[in-house]
Amino acid sequence: MQASEDRLSNRNFDALSRYIYDYSGIKMPATKLTMLEGRLRRRLRATGIASFDDYCDFLFKHGGIEREAIHLIDAVTTNKTDFFREPKHFDHMVQAGLPELVAAGHRRIRLWSSACSIGAEPYTMAMVMQEFAAAHSGLDYRILATDLSTDVLQAARRGIYPRTAVAPVPADMRGKYVMAPRDAARGEVRIAPRLRAKIGFARMNLMDDVYKVGDPMHMIFCRNVLIYFDKPTQAKVLARLCDCLHSGGYLYVGHSETITGIDLPVRQVANTVFRKV
Repeated sequence: MQASEDRLSNRNFDALSRYIYDYSGIKMPATKLTMLEGRLRRRLRATGIASFDDYCDFLFKHGGIEREAIHLIDAVTTNKTDFFREPKHFDHMVQAGLPELVAAGHRRIRLWSSACSIGAEPYTMAMVMQEFAAAHSGLDYRILATDLSTDVLQAARRGIYPRTAVAPVPADMRGKYVMAPRDAARGEVRIAPRLRAKIGFARMNLMDDVYKVGDPMHMIFCRNVLIYFDKPTQAKVLARLCDCLHSGGYLYVGHSETITGIDLPVRQVANTVFRKV
C-alpha cells in the first residue's frame, strides 16, 4: 500500500497543473490527477525525493523549478506518433501542395514539424520530399523538427526504431530510406543518413512569444497538439505559426482538430489543410 504522504494532494495538483499550463499550454484537468501522479513517481525516484509534498516544496518553495522544469514537462507530455500518420496529408503534399509551390518558382522548400515527438513525422516528411525532389531536378529541401520534450528529441535525433514501427512506410521507401541491422535478431532499424542530414532538431516551446525559425516556411505541420490547448491558446499558437508561413505556404493540422472561429490569414484547401493568403 502506498504511504499516505506518497500521494499527490489536490493542493499540489492544482499548483502543478497551473504551472504546466502556464509553461506549455497543456490543460491538466482534475481527471488527470492519477495520470500525473503516476508519471511523477519516476521523477521522485530520479531525484531521490521521498514524497510529492517534498517534491512540490522543492519546486515552488526552494527554487527547484528552474532546473526541474524540463524534466517535469517531459514527464507529462504525450508523444503518440506513427510513420505516415494521417496519410492524406502526405498525399496532399505530393498531389497539390508541392506542385503548386514549384509552379510558383520555389526551388528550396523549407518544412517544419512543430511537434515532432520521436521523429516519425519529420522522417516521413523527408521520405516524401526525397521522392518528390528526385522527380524534379534542381529542387532541394530542409526540415526543421522541434518539440518541447528533450527526451523525444534525443530519440528523434538517433533515428532508431523497432522494426514494427516502420511497417506503415511503403515497401519501396523502406528499401531506400530504412537501414536494417546486420543482426536481424536485434529487431531495430535506422533511418538512412541522407534523410537524417536533411533534418535539424531543436527544442521549442510553442508558448514562446516568437518562434525563431529563420526564413518563412513553405509547409508547417502542427498535428495533434492543438487538442491539448484551450481555444485562446490555440488562437495564439496558430497566429504565430502563420507568422512563420510563407505567402502561399501550407499549414497542416490534425484530423481531429479545427481552427473554426479563429481569425487567421489562411483559407482551407483540403480537409485540415490551409493555405496562407
